[in-house]
Order: sequence, then structure tokens, then C-alpha cells
Amino acid sequence: MDARRTRKRLWRWRKNPLRRRDDVVEAWVLVGTWAAVVVGGTLTGVVTAHAADGVFEAQRAERHAVRAVLVTDARRPAAAVEGTGGQVVGKVRWTDADGASHTRRTLVDPGQKAGSRITVWTDSRGELAAEPPSATEAAMEAALLGAAAAGACSGLVVGVGAVARWRLDRRRLDRWGREWDLVGPEWGHKTG
Repeated sequence: MDARRTRKRLWRWRKNPLRRRDDVVEAWVLVGTWAAVVVGGTLTGVVTAHAADGVFEAQRAERHAVRAVLVTDARRPAAAVEGTGGQVVGKVRWTDADGASHTRRTLVDPGQKAGSRITVWTDSRGELAAEPPSATEAAMEAALLGAAAAGACSGLVVGVGAVARWRLDRRRLDRWGREWDLVGPEWGHKTG
């Protein structure tokens, strides 16, 4: 980048008789916006990813796999149901660590016969739960959530900065209009 281009970009910071107070305020708004995007976006992303990773780690610690027996046949559906991943509802029975027997409905792979052994996941209360994400899946999801939070924070900051700059532009235009109303008539065409 050559010196002329740098001077042109930094004109708001140099002493200049045409520089207005609003120009300096706008320069500081830009600096503050970019600093908040870099620092705030990064911090928000890291904190969100760390919190999500903690939640996924707690799920992996709390939930455990249990061997269960399919009580009813898992018939193939006539049409696929959205959001089930091709699975069907089946009745399963399992015994928890205390020796209590439980029977519940859950999603199972279709085509299995009654008496088939399957794996279900239970939480600390012994209730059926979704399988927790693996460490790799959790890391990827935490990173994605962190990136989304960083993007949302950055977008909010850029939006606030844009509104501040828009208000400064409106104020400059209003001042320019008032000044033109004072000076404009003096420049009018006079016929004699």
C-alpha cells in the first residue's frame, strides 16, 4: 500500500481545517466497532464453544448404554416419517442397575423381531434418553455453535456501528441543509 493511499484513509486523524467533530466521532466509531468485532466476537465464540463442550461432556458422563429387549416387532412403515432417521417406534424392556424392570416406547431400526437385543441410552434417573454425542461430534458441534455465536455478536456490533454512522450522516446532512438555506439565497441569479 503506498503512502498516498494510507494518508487518504487516515484523513480523519490528521489536522485539517475541513475536518469536523463528526468526522472524528465517526473514526472512533469505526475503531470501536472493529475492536468490538475482533475482541467481542472472539470472546463470545470461545465462551459459547466451551459452554457447549461442557454440556456435551456432562451428557456423556450422565448417560449410559443399557441392553434392552424388543417386546414388539418393529414393522417397516408404509411411508417414511420425517425426522426419525428411518426408525420406527418400538416397545422395549430393560433392567436398570437397581434391578428394576422398565418398559417404554422408543425409536428402533425397522424390521427387527420381538426378542431382539438392542442398545438404549438412559439418564441418571433411569429414563430413556438420546445417545450423547461422541467426543468428536461434540467438538464439531461446539465449534459450530461458537462460530455462530461469534458471527451473531459481530453482526450485532456491526449493526450498532452502522446505525451510529447513519445517525452521524443524518446530522451532517441536516447541518449542511441549514447552512445552505443561509448561504444559498446569496448565490442566486440576480437580474436587473
